[in-house]
Amino acid sequence: MSNDPALLTQYTQLLCNDINSAYTIDKEAYRKLSVKRGLRNEDGTGVLIGVTQIGSVQGYYLDDGEKTPIPGHLYYRGIDVNDITDTHQKNGTFGFEEVAYLLLMGKLPTAEQKACFDMILAEARPLPDGFFEDMILKVSGSNVMNVLPRCVLALYNYDDAPEDNSIEHLVLQAIQLIARFPGIVATAYAAKRHHYDHKSLYVHNPRPELSVSENFLRMLRPNKAYTPEEAQLLDLMLILHAEHGGGNNSTFTCRSLSSTGTDTYSAIAGAVCSLKGPLHGGANGKALAMIDDIREHVSDLKDDEEIVRHLRLILDGEAFDRSGKLYGLGHAVYTLSDPRAVLIKKYARTLAEKWGRMEDFRLIESVERLGSAEIAHRKHTTTPICANVDLYSGLVYDMLGIPRELFTPLFATARIAGWCAHRIEEAATCHRIMRPAYHATAKKVAYVPIDER
Repeated sequence: MSNDPALLTQYTQLLCNDINSAYTIDKEAYRKLSVKRGLRNEDGTGVLIGVTQIGSVQGYYLDDGEKTPIPGHLYYRGIDVNDITDTHQKNGTFGFEEVAYLLLMGKLPTAEQKACFDMILAEARPLPDGFFEDMILKVSGSNVMNVLPRCVLALYNYDDAPEDNSIEHLVLQAIQLIARFPGIVATAYAAKRHHYDHKSLYVHNPRPELSVSENFLRMLRPNKAYTPEEAQLLDLMLILHAEHGGGNNSTFTCRSLSSTGTDTYSAIAGAVCSLKGPLHGGANGKALAMIDDIREHVSDLKDDEEIVRHLRLILDGEAFDRSGKLYGLGHAVYTLSDPRAVLIKKYARTLAEKWGRMEDFRLIESVERLGSAEIAHRKHTTTPICANVDLYSGLVYDMLGIPRELFTPLFATARIAGWCAHRIEEAATCHRIMRPAYHATAKKVAYVPIDER
């Protein structure tokens, strides 16, 4: 039998003719067994499974068991992320490297420590000899988020002690991964663009004296050109995506894998695969695609009623991707506001005014206002539904000329700092494999020999 995809699909469909019943679970079973679906409590709070000193996400406080909404706050090692971004934006300096040091080492670096950290990053940036040709160019992929974990796993073979879980070696692995992610993403996109889009291939090497954001823009663009304003804005985005506590799905995946004692590359590859999902890091591209869908189907973008009608179609699963979700709205923790979204929205407005994109900005603002109200109405809740980081980030990336295929890989390029910090914390402090429970509901039946079925 030939390996014919069409034939394999046809035969598989025949096998699956009556498969739905094998994958149907009565929803009432979850209630009877008090199963905390999505690891969420009935009041919407997360199930507490660990302790961390790395990141803290605050969006409400509990008063006699009731959630009281508050403006959202995000802390990196106890420092408000707004204080970090405000300082670097005011001074015109790049802060992602400082944030990576803070997350990994647990404190802000001195000038001497920062210089040493930057030097190690610069030294580690170039990919190993032959890596681009063998791992990226020869086996290019149509989706960078699928190439990225494969490349991470391949880096295992370039590590002299890949199974060494001492803190010192874990820190070295972390710095190397932080340094190499931008290059892997940029070159994987170049290969994808060449093989799948039939465009010219151009690959630029990183420069040791440049920041992560500067190097990424330089490696991405054919002419290697970027403005200080663009690099500064991308640096802001990297800072805001670098860490978000231990409970987000990709970080939890990293910690769960780390709890088994596996190596760093396996744990990080798993985190990347988690981030790809449209309900997680993939939501930024989905949010902008949703805005495009609204623009296509709403004739008057200033008519709130017409916008609401289309939003309802999306929520009913009758429009856009049929998921029934408004991407970029709502969050598991934040209530009144997502501090990342507040900051990004401010800069998105400034850029939109400068670069003639105010119509796009106003439409997203309308979706934020009208969509949040519609979701709250359907959920019969008085808890505020706020815009999250994904709603405006896509517009900012789009204005920077970054292709949509790179929205989520850029998220990973930032979040690698937080993943690695949590990887080290899990390996250093927990020493117990994560093993939650599932209740089996299948009824006991006798085995029947094949000739009697």
